[in-house]
Formats: sequence, structure tokens, C-alpha cells
Amino acid sequence: MFNRWFDKIRKTFPEQRLFLKSDDGTRFLRLSTATQVSILTGGAIVLGWTIFSTSVMLMDSLGSGTAREQAMREHAVYGERLNALSQERDSRVEEARMAQERFYVAMDQISDMQARLLQSEDRRTELETGIEVIQATLRSVMKERDEARSQAEMVMAELEAATGTTNTQTGMLAANTATIEAMADRLLATAEGRDTKAIEAIKAEQEINDMIFASRLADERNEQIFSRLEEAATVSLEPLQGVFEQAGLPTERILEEVRRGYSGQGGPLVPLSVSTKTPEGLDVVDPNAERANNIISQLDEVNTYRMAVEMTPLYQPVQAAFRFTSPFGYRRDPKNGSRRMHNGTDFAAPLGTPILAAADGVVIKAGWGNGFGRMVKVRHAFGIETWYAHMTRVRVSEGQRVSQGDRIGDMGTTGRSTGVHLHYEVRLDGKPMNPMKFIRAGQNVF
Repeated sequence: MFNRWFDKIRKTFPEQRLFLKSDDGTRFLRLSTATQVSILTGGAIVLGWTIFSTSVMLMDSLGSGTAREQAMREHAVYGERLNALSQERDSRVEEARMAQERFYVAMDQISDMQARLLQSEDRRTELETGIEVIQATLRSVMKERDEARSQAEMVMAELEAATGTTNTQTGMLAANTATIEAMADRLLATAEGRDTKAIEAIKAEQEINDMIFASRLADERNEQIFSRLEEAATVSLEPLQGVFEQAGLPTERILEEVRRGYSGQGGPLVPLSVSTKTPEGLDVVDPNAERANNIISQLDEVNTYRMAVEMTPLYQPVQAAFRFTSPFGYRRDPKNGSRRMHNGTDFAAPLGTPILAAADGVVIKAGWGNGFGRMVKVRHAFGIETWYAHMTRVRVSEGQRVSQGDRIGDMGTTGRSTGVHLHYEVRLDGKPMNPMKFIRAGQNVF
């Protein structure tokens, strides 16, 4: 069977001779059947390998293009989300500011209403005291009138008993009559004064009822204002409370440093102190004032968190189009292939892409850093430093103060680098931290 198969091959590829003619003579090459089969087999293998390699390269090119487009779409969605979060944060800040303004206006109105209420209480007390004095005077005068009438009757009876007539001392009787008339006039005037005071007391009571009704309306408006202020403070505070924990930072330590740095007293956020007297003479704090003080404390905490966030490097140092090429942690070294710790995050982008400061701070190094190439180190608050390496150009100098978003250099590939990228590190008290935790925490702020 093998012989038959070999005979078919030999018939298909018979022995050939290739003649080569030159000036010196003619030579020929003998191509046997095995040689021809070997040449054809080798050509087929080379052709198949070429087709396979071309297909793999074409599929890889198509796959990388799709991944690049997907990354660009994800980056666009990420940017839109950042913009939406920034707009929502601005709207929440504006709502809190407007609510705070409404709160101050409401407190002014409450103060006016309380002043008017106290004045009305004083007037009512004065009226009640006046009425009591008038009533006491009236009772005293009426008693004196009755006593005078009794004395006059007694005098008339004694005069009639002594003289047998009441006309003997006409002058004395006339004097007594005049006295009685004067007392009657005085009683009439007193009664008129009493009626006038009673009318004024009724009017004062009506005014007091009106003021009590207005005070209830003011209390309802205050309740609505306080509720909105508390909601605004809560909405503003919640996104800020988890920022430092998400970034792996000591929250209490940072807030305490902020409070120590901003420890001045005074200003518009002054706690209210409104108290009233109980019947026993004890001071009782007004619930509205206590609630207002709680809201002011929440707003002060929001301001403390906001100042701490603004001083923390949560801003992404590359805002142009980029891709992450290496995360924080252990990895295979791109130069020698050994397993080594990577203390930062790499951002790859075109040469000269702007590199921005992640937060306010002071430049402590601006120059060559051995394997880091051209680099910049910025010291921020709370013992935090940010490092920016492999720059093609440094745009700041040592000792210079920079603000968040300032351009401090251009992306390059200086130092120990395999391509254009930014090596970005965040260090707390000299210890490397994962920069992506800071960037993800900043997504709730920026």
C-alpha cells in the first residue's frame, strides 16, 4: 500500500532536471521527487503560518480598537457623572445658603414677635393693676359715702330730737348736702374711669389674643423653616462624612486639625440664647433657640468637613483623556520582570498632557529624582504629600505655593520609564497610600 502511494506521488512529481547555462559551460540540478515534495510542503507551511499570523494580528487590532472605543465611552460617562455630581453639590450648597438666609430672616421676625408679645404682656399687667387700684378706690369711696350718709341721718335725728325741727341749723345741713354732692360727683367720675379702664382692658385682651394667634402662625412657619434647614444640613453633610474613611484617612484627626487651625470666635454663626421665666423664677431655654443652635452646629460641622475636603488631595491630577496602565500594589517590573511594590498609580496620555495639583499645598521638590526623572513633590495639610514623576517639563519651583487644579508640569517619559505616563503617589506621614482611594472618594465632592 505504501509503495502504491509512493508510486502515485512519483508519477505526480517525476524527477526534474534544472539546467543552468553560463559562459563557462552548462550545469544542471537534479530535483528528485522527495525534494519537490519537501519544497511544496515547506511552502504550504510558510503560507499557512502567514495566513494564521495575519488573522491573529487583524483580530487583535480589531479587539484593541473596540476596547479603546469602550474606554473612551466609559471615560465620557465618567466625566458626565462628575459634572452631574458637581452640579448637584453646587445646588445643595446654594439650597443650604438660601435656607440659612431664610433662617436668619425668620429669627429676626421671631425676635420682633417676642418683643411685641412682651410689650403686650406688660401692658396687660399694667391694666390689670390699674383696674384693681380703681376697684379698691371705688369700694373705699362707696364705703365713705355710705358712712357719710349714715352720719348725716344721725345728725338730722339728733338735731330733730334736740330742737324739734330740722330747719334750725340750715347752714350745717347745707354744708353736709354739699359734701354729699361732692362725694357723689367723685364717685361718678370714679365709675366713669372704671368703665374706661374696663374698655381698655377688653381691647388689650383682644390685642393679646391676636398676638397669640400671630405667634402660633409664626411657630408653624418656624417649624417649616427649621425642617428645611435640618434637611439641607443633612443632605450637605452625608456625602462628606464618608470621604475620609473611603480614602483611608483618620477622620477625627483631620477634623481636629481643621478646628485648631480655624479656632477664632465670633462671626455670623452666633448661638442664640433666648430664655423665659417659670412661675418659680427658673430660666427655661426656648426650644426654638435650642433647635436653631443645633442647626448652626450642623452647619458648622458641614463647613469643617468642606474645609478639610478642600485641603485634602482628592482631585484627579490628569483631566485630559488618559488610561490607567498600572495600579497601586505588587506587580511585575516592566524593566526586569521581577515582582516589586508599585507605590503609585500610572496614567498614560500623549506627550505634554497637563499635570495638575491635586490640592492646595507647597512645592518641596521640583527637579530630577533619579528613577523618577523630572518630578514634583507637593506638601499638603494633615501630613499628606503628593508625588508627580516622569515629567517632560516642570512648571513650578521649590517653595512655591500652588492651588488645586494649577498646572505643575507636562507628562513625559523621563527617568526609569517605558513610555509616556504620569507616576502619581500619595503619602501620609511618609507612608504610601493607594491614590485611587483618594480619587474615588473625591467623586462624591468634585
